[in-house]
Amino acid sequence: MSEKQYQQCTRCVMDTTDPLINFDEKGQCNHCTEFLAVRSKYLYQSGESEKKFLADVEMMKNAGRGKEYDCIAGISGGVDSSYVAWLCRQHGLRVLGVHMDNGWNAEEANLNIKNITNKLGIDYESYVLDWNEFKDLQLSFLKASVPEAETPTDIAIQGALHQVAVKYNVKYIISGGNIASEGILPKTWHYNAKDYKYLSAIHKRFGKKRLKNFPAFPFWKEMYYKFVKGIKILYILNNVPYVKEDAMEILKNDLGWKYYGGKHYESKYTSFIQSYYMYEKFPIDYRRATFSSQILTGEISREEALDILKTKPYNEEELEANKKYIAKKLAISLEELNSILALPPKFYYDYPNSEGFLNLIYNTYRKLYKKEKMASS
Repeated sequence: MSEKQYQQCTRCVMDTTDPLINFDEKGQCNHCTEFLAVRSKYLYQSGESEKKFLADVEMMKNAGRGKEYDCIAGISGGVDSSYVAWLCRQHGLRVLGVHMDNGWNAEEANLNIKNITNKLGIDYESYVLDWNEFKDLQLSFLKASVPEAETPTDIAIQGALHQVAVKYNVKYIISGGNIASEGILPKTWHYNAKDYKYLSAIHKRFGKKRLKNFPAFPFWKEMYYKFVKGIKILYILNNVPYVKEDAMEILKNDLGWKYYGGKHYESKYTSFIQSYYMYEKFPIDYRRATFSSQILTGEISREEALDILKTKPYNEEELEANKKYIAKKLAISLEELNSILALPPKFYYDYPNSEGFLNLIYNTYRKLYKKEKMASS
């Protein structure tokens, strides 16, 4: 893919570190234009949004009658998932908190999970990955030299949650995903985690172990869980007045929740990948996506974001210790880790993938869902 002359959006702070970005005549990028178009459909509207939220709560309670739980909520110890658990309990839902343990939790995350489950009085189940398999898969993605080195974790989370949902015959999984804080994320920064052809191609080329226990979540499994098992994912934060700073204060005051330093930094590995690996190798400053979403929702000014972006996203004084920790966990030497980090950058399109096929499948599904929704209204 040909290199573009550097350009930064005049409305948000996305730039040409996304090689597929494009700009209009005003210098505004496709990411914030698309964000505003999508957000308009999910924009919180006082009265209407609460009505939808309460209808979802009642729907989950009805589906949970005669069962142990009304819904499952993934719990990482982060802001979004913690607030989801708090919100569900405020409305009387019987929640099973599920944590996908990949071995990289920050101490603050473990403490948050303990406090959340104990103080909210919700049952908790930990889905522990096979470390030898998972470590091999993570190393494969590092050696592939692509930005989305955390794809194995993203896949495992969905696979684990759906397996637990089937185990307890629960029909609803509550996600902390939301348009307000996660609306912008270029696919060259984080390609489709459900493309199992892509994952398999990378693991086949760079991995050494067979994945016997890994909770894979290819699109066909997603369809199986959705249409055969009737499991649905609900994004309830889109239907409440969700402001992350306010949510953090509630969690601190009610649950003894502690902040861990950055978006998704409840995982030491995610922190390393997003703050150092992506920044120095590509260079992608992951904060740009978060700040851009917040600029468009009015949570931060563009000037504030630009000022913060002048600083590096990682602590240089702690870098060497963090690298040693990562290398030790992955059972490689620091020298080998540094040589892997120094490999030339690549993107998802440099490896076999099912992008065209998956786009066709999901676009067809969206069209059919839209027609069905219009017919029933």
